[in-house]
Amino acid sequence: MDLGLKGKVALVAASSKGLGRAVAEELAAEGAQLVMCARGKEALEQTADSIRQKAGVKVVAVAADVSDSADAARVVKAAFNEFGRVDILVNNSGGPPGGQFESLTQEMWDAAVRLLLKSAVELTRAVLPGMKERRWGRILNVTSIAAKQPIEGLMLSNSLRAAVIGFARTLASEVAPFGVTVNNLLPGYTRTDRVQELARATGDKTGGSSTDIVSKWEKEIPMGRLGEPREFAALAAFLASERASYITGSSIAVDGGWIRSLL
Repeated sequence: MDLGLKGKVALVAASSKGLGRAVAEELAAEGAQLVMCARGKEALEQTADSIRQKAGVKVVAVAADVSDSADAARVVKAAFNEFGRVDILVNNSGGPPGGQFESLTQEMWDAAVRLLLKSAVELTRAVLPGMKERRWGRILNVTSIAAKQPIEGLMLSNSLRAAVIGFARTLASEVAPFGVTVNNLLPGYTRTDRVQELARATGDKTGGSSTDIVSKWEKEIPMGRLGEPREFAALAAFLASERASYITGSSIAVDGGWIRSLL
C-alpha cells in the first residue's frame, strides 16, 4: 500500500527512543523527511544517524525539551528553516511521575501541564496555519490508554492525557474543512523504557519485582503480551497518510485489547 508520504515533512517530538523513535523510523521508511527532537542530544543524534543511513531521507535533529516554550519554538523554526513547512506533527513527550493525589504538589501539576498539554498546544499552534493554507495536514497526539481507562496511581497522566484528547477532538472539527486531520493514539503497555521504569517503580511500592509486575500486566491483556513499538508506529504512519484522509477526531488504542469499554 502506497501511503503517499514520500517527500512529506514530519516533526516527531520525543523521538530519540521508545514510541517516538518507532514512529520516526516508520515515517522515514515511507519516504517522509524528518525533524526530530528530544532532550538527550547524544541519543537523539545516534537515532537520527541511524534513520538517515537506513531510510536515506533528510533528518534534522534538535536537542530540545518540548515542555519549554522557547525550546518548542526553536524546533519549529529549525523545521521551517530547513524545509519551509511541516506536513505531519506528532505530539509526543515523556510521561509525568506517578503518585496519588495527595502526594502531588502544585509544582508537579504545573510541570505535567507543560509537558503533556501545553507542548501539544504550542507545537500545533506553530504549524497549523501552514497546514490550513496548503489544505493538507496531519496532527497526531500520542496519549495513553489511561485517558480512557484510568490507571491506578497515575493521577497526572490520567488527568492531562484526557485533556489532550479534549483539545484534539475540538480542534479536529475546527480544521476539518481545511483538509487537516487530528487524531489521538493511545498506546497500551508497550515494551519501552518508560514501561520498564513504571514496572520497577510499581514493584518497589508493592514489594514485587519488575518481572512480576510485567507478568501481571500481561495477564490483564487479552493478547497475553506487551506491545512492540513498531506495532504502534504502523498505526501512526497510516493515520499520517493520504489514505487516512477521512479519519479525524478519533482516539485509537493500540493495547492488545486491554481497554474494556465499548467506546
